[in-house]
Amino acid sequence: MRNTRLLATAASAAIATTLFSAAPALAQDTGATAESQDGVGVIIVTAQRREENLQEIPVSVGTLGGEALQVVTSTGADIRALSGRVPSLNIESSFGRTFPRFYIRGLGNTDFDLNASQPVSLVYDDVVLENPILKGFPIFDLDRVEVLRGPQGTLFGRNTPAGIVKFDTVKPGKGDNYIRGSYGRFDSINVEGAVGGQLSDTVAVRASGLYQGRSDWVDNIDNGPGDDLEGYDEVALRLQLQLDPTEDLSLRLIGQYRDLDGTARVFRANAFATGSNDLIGLGGPSTKFKRGEVRADGINFQNLETYNLGAVLEYDFGAVTLTSVTSYWNGNLYSRGDIDGGYGNAFAPEMGPGVIPFSAQSQDNIPSLDQFTQEVRIASNDGGPLGYQAGVFYFNEKLDIESFDFGTPDDTSPDAIALQRQVSDAWGVFGSLFYEFDNGIRIQAGARYNDDSRDFTASRPVDTRPGFLGFGGPVAPISTSVSDSVLTWDLAATVPTSEDVNFYARVARGYRAPSIQGRLAFGRDISVADSETTMSYEAGVKTILADGKVRFNLGGFYFTTEDLQLTAVGGANNFTTLLNADQVEGYGFEAELQARPMAGVEFAAGLSYNDTQINDPNAYVAGCAAPCTVLDPERTVGSGIYSIDGNRLPQAPKWTANWSLGLSEKIPGTAGEFYLFTDWAYRSKVQFFLYQSVEFSDDSMLEGGLRIGYRTDRYDFALFGRNITNDVSAVSGIDFNNLTAMVNEPRIWGVEAGITF
Repeated sequence: MRNTRLLATAASAAIATTLFSAAPALAQDTGATAESQDGVGVIIVTAQRREENLQEIPVSVGTLGGEALQVVTSTGADIRALSGRVPSLNIESSFGRTFPRFYIRGLGNTDFDLNASQPVSLVYDDVVLENPILKGFPIFDLDRVEVLRGPQGTLFGRNTPAGIVKFDTVKPGKGDNYIRGSYGRFDSINVEGAVGGQLSDTVAVRASGLYQGRSDWVDNIDNGPGDDLEGYDEVALRLQLQLDPTEDLSLRLIGQYRDLDGTARVFRANAFATGSNDLIGLGGPSTKFKRGEVRADGINFQNLETYNLGAVLEYDFGAVTLTSVTSYWNGNLYSRGDIDGGYGNAFAPEMGPGVIPFSAQSQDNIPSLDQFTQEVRIASNDGGPLGYQAGVFYFNEKLDIESFDFGTPDDTSPDAIALQRQVSDAWGVFGSLFYEFDNGIRIQAGARYNDDSRDFTASRPVDTRPGFLGFGGPVAPISTSVSDSVLTWDLAATVPTSEDVNFYARVARGYRAPSIQGRLAFGRDISVADSETTMSYEAGVKTILADGKVRFNLGGFYFTTEDLQLTAVGGANNFTTLLNADQVEGYGFEAELQARPMAGVEFAAGLSYNDTQINDPNAYVAGCAAPCTVLDPERTVGSGIYSIDGNRLPQAPKWTANWSLGLSEKIPGTAGEFYLFTDWAYRSKVQFFLYQSVEFSDDSMLEGGLRIGYRTDRYDFALFGRNITNDVSAVSGIDFNNLTAMVNEPRIWGVEAGITF
């Protein structure tokens, strides 16, 4: 890794040099989000595939951009840093940087399999990224992040019943040229830059790059002194070329690349104290938990590579604009780790920390992932009271997965090999229209016909573990297919009561396509989940108050999901199984406030409440194999199978809150100012699995950041800290071997410098 780190750092330095040397002739305009120093200004979003004022659309949208977005990624953090920064959004992962799992309003999926489907879709520049390893593509050179809450099945289609996390990059001919870099604790490095501009009247270009790195900082105390785990080197690049041969025709070509070299997620054996969810040290309940120490064995690595080629063509016919979005993504992943999180096992001379019933060393690979998407749509241009959009969409994915189980920690030859092959096709036809009356009332409606199909084959050609957990031996190929056709739709209205107050209401139907699971490294059967459908009802008010100095938006919602796809992860049978719950219902609210009461003062806050409940008296899952305290009723005494009827969804906190404060003071007689920015995110208690247990949960998490600096129109120098109170919280667990935990990121202090030109 050290050599890779040096090469990556050198590559980043080369990018930085290129940016500095090429930029002076290519200065740019500002981005699409307009803000006024005298007030909160106007936030422009593209939640409905048009540039619109956030306050005027009947959709619940949270946004993150500007300084707030820059701050949360300043330590080299990945996409999980966005968790909790927008109301009702949670993000976690058991794969670390490569495989984020998203939850909106409590709806998500804890499945760790590499073909897991999620009810939250990630859309990057109008392209859906379906496979989990694509959803972790780094966030850099972005115009804004939008979180669309509630079903988005009309304009965005498949697998969006919970909502969308939407990234919009800075386009050629827009945005500033810049470079900024930071250095912090554990040799944390973050270097980001972009350069671009008009090469001629008809050609514009923008190149941007990111390097993030961190040294190993977790010491595996069983292999001698020195840190061994949690380091990474990551490079991401983007090149965009904009061609405008005529006034009516434009073509944007995109190329993106990501390369990650690091270690797999650190699992911490017996980190929970039996009978509580307190985190304990390696010496047992009487010792203090230390994030920088672990007892582990075996081989640990994680390597990911993805690239993307795309094209966006637009032609203005006058009355309508035709848009074509074509995108191809390719990726591969190789990841191996110590799943039991400890050292040795009950059959070895020694083990620890605590009891390790058996060693679990596994590797999961994606040797080949290909995703192709094509969308063609038209949108009205006349700007009158009637507007419309219509289009067609096609999606194709080919995915190969390899899973290996190793008998001993240092084995390089697996005892078992399991293979999966999945081919998915989907297409849709959609349309949406709105009409705005003279009094400002706007009504809109949309519908989409979705057709999905998936072919799946799984096998276990090699298995030298006869009798292992009762299912040893090879398994011949097993194949199955699923398909479904569903109509999704939405109906919404916006009613202005004044220029600055808009009430809205929305009813929407969303769905998630049927899913298949069959990771046969630890099983002999595959499982299928039927399509789920969600009906969502919401209403709210969006306001601008105090002469434009305050923005306050409030919305409430209620939803029911029929046949909700759930994943029983791990448990006593150590197998991932899909199931459908008859119904899940949820309700809550989101409130968001932004205020600029005076020059140099800016405050923002968000609050959400989400209550979810599984309603299915016939829904049962296996409980933990580890000695945990399950709170649910057992189907029969001693069966280890528990009812989840009435439970909240996993990873679904009832309360989330975020707030930030920015202060700045001009220095008389200079072009500069001193500033301070602090931001905080809180979530309440979460359960990690479908069943409720005392141990596999976390009571709350509160993480704060602080940034103090000096800036001018061109330069920015700052000291920063992330997780400044050093909150230690479990974020997930593994329940089939012992009381294994995964924890949040440590406290990081550092310095950052940037220049805009």
